[in-house]
Amino acid sequence: MAKQAKTAIQPTRSEDFPEWYQQVIKGADLAENSETRGCMIIKPWGYALWENIQQQLDKYFKQTGHQNAYFPLLIPLSHFEKEAECAEGFATECAVVTHHRLEAIKQDDGTTKMEPAGKLTEPYVIRPTSETIIGAAFSRWTESYRDLPLLINQWANVMRWEMRTRMFLRTAEFLWQEGHTAHETKQEALDETRQMHAIYEKFLREHLAIPTIPGEKSEAERFPGADMTLTVEAMVQDKKAIQAGTSHFLGQNFSKVQDISFTGRDGSTQHAWTTSWGVSTRLIGTLIMAHSDDDGLIMPPRVASQQIVIIPVTPKEDTRDAVIDACEALAQTLRSKDFHGEPLRVLVDKRDIRGKKWEWVKKGAPIRIEIGPRDLESRKVCLQRRDQPSNEKAFLAKEEFLQNVESTLQEIQDTLLERAATFRDANTQDCSDPATFEKHWSCESPGWLVTPWAGTTEEEETLSKKHKIAIRCLPLDQQDGEESPCILTGKPTKTRAIWGRSY
Repeated sequence: MAKQAKTAIQPTRSEDFPEWYQQVIKGADLAENSETRGCMIIKPWGYALWENIQQQLDKYFKQTGHQNAYFPLLIPLSHFEKEAECAEGFATECAVVTHHRLEAIKQDDGTTKMEPAGKLTEPYVIRPTSETIIGAAFSRWTESYRDLPLLINQWANVMRWEMRTRMFLRTAEFLWQEGHTAHETKQEALDETRQMHAIYEKFLREHLAIPTIPGEKSEAERFPGADMTLTVEAMVQDKKAIQAGTSHFLGQNFSKVQDISFTGRDGSTQHAWTTSWGVSTRLIGTLIMAHSDDDGLIMPPRVASQQIVIIPVTPKEDTRDAVIDACEALAQTLRSKDFHGEPLRVLVDKRDIRGKKWEWVKKGAPIRIEIGPRDLESRKVCLQRRDQPSNEKAFLAKEEFLQNVESTLQEIQDTLLERAATFRDANTQDCSDPATFEKHWSCESPGWLVTPWAGTTEEEETLSKKHKIAIRCLPLDQQDGEESPCILTGKPTKTRAIWGRSY
């Protein structure tokens, strides 16, 4: 039997998927755990990826009329008490500030101990989400229908005191954007909710090369206090689901509690219709799990920290300067080119160290270019693509490479999307037989099932606990078909639900 080739990441996905995920992050130098429990340090290569996601997504927000603002990190406890349903949804995850200073206490052994002092009259909650504090501002900003709509987005950090953390997917503190809007009519708010949901689906598909299922959350999975929650659900390579982004129609639930009211066109006092929507650094975790392989991270070109890494090959000192000069000249030419309206991001790795090739494989750079003395003579470059096997090379004339670099990046982007869609579709099955449904969940990585569904919230929660699954969403494009018997109750229904295990 042939010996299996060793991979850059150990263990492999098939051997231990959770540990593989951690090792991909480590190998790519994206992030590391910090001294603060449950919190991570996002390192430059990882933060550059987040910056690209942030900047590109922010353009969509601005194109649809939204403005960025910033609201306090600390939220008075009384604001949460006003909105009981929202508070209950986050109560077990809230970090609370109770004191406003520290006092130095000298110990008998000569050491100094710092103790909280100056107890606050009212505690503050470190924001787990900002509906309550932003709603208070909206109530001050809204007097007349002429003040609407309010279309506000915030890029910020939030804290949810998670007991079991995993970098990028679930940490106590994470980065996100949260959009909050207020509208004159119910229909305008519904249109806003659906518009932002569609933007998330488009962004994941076109920028992150992640195909998602757009759908509505069941009542059991709905955001606390919302009338409707829309989600985009992604499948990653262990066949689990990740909720990659949500958009919530809040109705008038928050506006009545927070008095977001206005004088309407007929002179009457009315309450605004509100929405909220957001994505977070969880997108990076989704990207890692959706695309990466046993040699490390694979980044879609549109959001890659660097799209092209040029590696000078300098075996002899007397050719070093000429090779590096050629690499810098190529990088300069490449940076003058655009990919989807943005200048190409190009790095020349001039470090005099061994193993640079495998470092960039593990970091997921979409294109690696090697140039050595012979390449200068032949005017060729050695091209390696991260969507292809790590040892596969192509030697191209420099002019040919420059002429086709944008299309090559797009090919990589399209390949990653196609792979992810093929994988998801191959692991998503229709199911209408209760016995098949029960048997399906007996294995470790069962994939998704699409079933007819007419059960209650209580019945859904019973099935969820029994099989450690949840309704990921009610897919929007599968709700108008023929009636079929519900997988649990047997009642005729047109509703279809996607079930799966999730992060």
